[in-house]
Amino acid sequence: MLTALRFSEPSPSERGAFPFAIPALTGLGTLPLSDPVTFFAGENGSGKSTLLEALAIVARLPTVGGEDAARDDSLSAQRALARTLTAVWRRRSHRGFFLRAEDFFGFIRRLARMRTEMKARLEEIERDYRGRSALAKQLARGPALGSLAEMRARYGDDLDANSHGESFLRLFRSRFVPGGLYLLDEPESALSPQSQLGFIAMMREMVDEGGQFVIATHSPLLLAVPGATIYSFDRAPMEEVAWSELESVTLWRDFVAAPERYLRRLWPER
Repeated sequence: MLTALRFSEPSPSERGAFPFAIPALTGLGTLPLSDPVTFFAGENGSGKSTLLEALAIVARLPTVGGEDAARDDSLSAQRALARTLTAVWRRRSHRGFFLRAEDFFGFIRRLARMRTEMKARLEEIERDYRGRSALAKQLARGPALGSLAEMRARYGDDLDANSHGESFLRLFRSRFVPGGLYLLDEPESALSPQSQLGFIAMMREMVDEGGQFVIATHSPLLLAVPGATIYSFDRAPMEEVAWSELESVTLWRDFVAAPERYLRRLWPER
């Protein structure tokens, strides 16, 4: 289990540049991460995803559906941040993965494309091997059939045919390994409120099997997980806060209680 993240000072030339100038990331020493579930919360641009990406690099976790963070050309600043971080482990785990919402949607499209290509290959073999022996046709069909069977066993018949929430939950369960570290960037992007509740139930099962989660999110639903540690990136430097103290939770609660109070300013009647 990951227990903490230690920050060291960047070089003088890096100190005033992104991402070291992000207010939430300044003046930090050691960030405890010993609870099974830790949330990074804050507004867009507050640095929560940046730190999560740097953590994925430090932990050397694979990225589901995208290029690994350590090699992603768009994450050079995050790699600079990662060089100033040290992960502290109670028990080093190489299990788990890093998943961003945009990579998830790309992964679903890639699976659909691969399935279409494999089916087209089977049709091509039917044409090319017409009149040849059954054994020759069977051997030619083997790789494509094997790939389709493997995708079906791991992800079901057609992830693309499911709702985004169903696909996300199926994908996550298919890739879960007990005792792994799971870094998730805004998973609520793929989940309806009902699916978020389903994901919370799934997280509970996975925590019971030794799984650990660090999640960057805006979702008041996910942030309400009992016993989770929440770090607010809207503070400088970031600090642990209670769920009820989060600005997003306060806004959400006030809006639900009296939406007309907000909407009469945002959407005035003509």
